[in-house]
Amino acid sequence: MKRILLYIPLVVAGLVWACSSVPITGRKQFLLVSDDEMNSMALTSYKQFLDTNKVISPTTQQAAMVKKVGDKIARAAQQYFEQTGNPNYLQGYQWQTELVQSSEVNAWCMPGGKMVVYTGILPVTQNEAGLAVVMGHEVSHAIAKHGAERMSQGMIAQGLLAAGQVGLGIAMKDKPQATQNLWNSVFGVAAPAGAQLTLLANGRGQESEADHLGLIFMSMAGYDPNEAVSFWGRMAKLGSGSKPPKILSTHPTDEQRIADIKSILPEAMKYYKPSGSGGVQRN
Repeated sequence: MKRILLYIPLVVAGLVWACSSVPITGRKQFLLVSDDEMNSMALTSYKQFLDTNKVISPTTQQAAMVKKVGDKIARAAQQYFEQTGNPNYLQGYQWQTELVQSSEVNAWCMPGGKMVVYTGILPVTQNEAGLAVVMGHEVSHAIAKHGAERMSQGMIAQGLLAAGQVGLGIAMKDKPQATQNLWNSVFGVAAPAGAQLTLLANGRGQESEADHLGLIFMSMAGYDPNEAVSFWGRMAKLGSGSKPPKILSTHPTDEQRIADIKSILPEAMKYYKPSGSGGVQRN
């Protein structure tokens, strides 16, 4: 009987969200939470994080570069959906990019387009194109709703929704502490100054998917997607140490990732316009 009750929400979710699929890859998704719910909670976490960490002044050269690349990736993503007949896909996104002082070799993007790049990753990105690889990848996690997927899976696994229920708001109302704990485990928490917030536990499939989408968006933003091979090669060298960067956790092996990227490059190059005026190409 318990097993039956466990799977009732899965059936309901399948009916409610049957049409949900990841852009570009077309993979079907299991989602129990809405964009509005995810974006609202993400905004709160993002504000808390910025309040408790050192944000680099936007007048600095590095911060200006990070914002420039973030803006171009965001515009490219919006352009993609406009040109593929889905202009409202990113409705509710409030794009924001901040550079935060930290030795952490990492970056992330929360639901709704709230991005952070750590200063520690800039020596590895080396240039705008390298930074576009990272930001395109992280933005793609948000656009592909990977966090919402992991929240949905966790809500089922932890029994945070009764049979027939869907929605983050319901879970927060009925089991607020358990739901908040799940959110923290998926996205991290706004911790005291100096602590880090990072997207946690992306599966390897989600990581590969973010690589795929990220190559498309960076290409449309005017950055050569071939830079991804060079960037991940540099990351592989860092990952060979005793304590690899968090951005590499749960990621595909270095060799597999670079091989997969090389296989996607012909597709990504169809979108690439060095001027930054790239558009969706159709065969």
